[in-house]
Amino acid sequence: MTQLDLPDERRKSGVPRWPKATLGADLGASLVVFLVALPLCVGVAVASGVPAELGIVTGIVGGLLVGLLPGSTMQVSGPAAGLTVLVAAAVQQHGLGAVGVIVLGAGVLQIVLGVSRLGSWFRAISPSVVQGMLAGIGLVLILGQIYPVGGLAQPESTFAKLTGIPDLLIAVLTTPTGRSGLALAVLALVITAVWKKVPGKLSLVPGPLVAVVVTSALAALLVLPVQKVQVGSLLETIDPPGAADWGLLTDPAVLGSIVTFTLIASAESLFSAAAVDRMHDGPKTQYNKELVAQGVGNTVCGALGALPMTAVIVRSAANVQAGAKTKLSRVLHGLWLLLFVVLLPGVLSFVPTAVLAALLIQAGWKLLELRQVAALVREHRSEAFVLVLTTTAIVATDLLIGTLTGLAVAIVKTALEVSRLSVKAEHGDEQVRVQLRGNATFLRLPRLLDHLDQLPAGKHIHLDLTTLRHLDRACHQAVEHWAAQRRRSDGTVEVALPSQVR
Repeated sequence: MTQLDLPDERRKSGVPRWPKATLGADLGASLVVFLVALPLCVGVAVASGVPAELGIVTGIVGGLLVGLLPGSTMQVSGPAAGLTVLVAAAVQQHGLGAVGVIVLGAGVLQIVLGVSRLGSWFRAISPSVVQGMLAGIGLVLILGQIYPVGGLAQPESTFAKLTGIPDLLIAVLTTPTGRSGLALAVLALVITAVWKKVPGKLSLVPGPLVAVVVTSALAALLVLPVQKVQVGSLLETIDPPGAADWGLLTDPAVLGSIVTFTLIASAESLFSAAAVDRMHDGPKTQYNKELVAQGVGNTVCGALGALPMTAVIVRSAANVQAGAKTKLSRVLHGLWLLLFVVLLPGVLSFVPTAVLAALLIQAGWKLLELRQVAALVREHRSEAFVLVLTTTAIVATDLLIGTLTGLAVAIVKTALEVSRLSVKAEHGDEQVRVQLRGNATFLRLPRLLDHLDQLPAGKHIHLDLTTLRHLDRACHQAVEHWAAQRRRSDGTVEVALPSQVR
């Protein structure tokens, strides 16, 4: 038995939690995850309209705190690109102070859901709705981040982002800032694409980090007129919610935001867990404990006024692929983030915002998952319809309304598919035998009554309902009512009911 397999009793008795045999692998993996997380933490914060340091704070909490909690072993938590749309909207509508209140509220709600053992229920959400939700977030993210590439501030609404594209093109083509930003963004995307094919140990260095270093150095050497990341003190940036911010809890819009953050962050974390579990052979995620861990992390992030966190598939996949063996790798990645922001904060001020925008555009493109959408269209058109509708509704309205619309349509679609009903009539000289198969529910009631009303008058009708898998009260009452009416007119009716309703 290895130390990884030791039961809890022996761990409590003094056996090291992280065995020496895996220390080297976890240390190397933690450095890889740190290098992946650093530019993404900063990029997500900038895209959300908050100080860059707050993104790193969330990454630190995700490593040092959530990394120690039970739930998942290989999953890495931090600020996620999928939540930038929500955070940016909250900042614009309620101010930066409200973000802490919303994130803390969402964290507490996640803890309640996890303790109530509702974490597993998130796995029951229709994959089409989740994919449509992520695609909608990806589209909105791309629409927002194309503006920093051109040196412009992104508009607040999706409609304004669409109508502002002509002005963006003019700025990109005619201004030094726009041309320089576009060149750096394209170069960053090319580097990340090419770096995936680099052989040997160099491939362990994350492509996004290489792109940030190369483009930042180029911008500094050529003195390009591009906007850079603004960096301040970590301690000064941390701003817990004040008394006025807590008063926002009486605002229905803020309460709605808390619920939205909870649902989206929880779903993204637990779906990420399902994906990460398929990448390794170690202990699998305990969903309710993982939801509690995410809730604790978001509660602390909210108290610090930082960004919300989720488990992030990019960092988690990098952790597994780098050879991590225990939780130590994700804990150490949080420590490296802390040391970097304390010892080398000025390095971030060399990074062009156009480059971070390019990396987030790439993240948004990955969220679209166009290959999976195309496969879904070919194989399951009804599921593809739910996906496209959810995405369109999110882009046209907002994340909460769009997701709820997709869920409602998915439920109706599933109900219609489950309640399939076959009505077969065999006509004889003096009798018509009608057999019903499937599920007779109120959703199929209009079709059932149409068939019954078309039966010829003056003949004996034998209704065979014994082969139905399910007969609900609405259909049962409608059939009995129709039979009574037919008996009062000019015919005889015999109804054979399923055994469970006789």
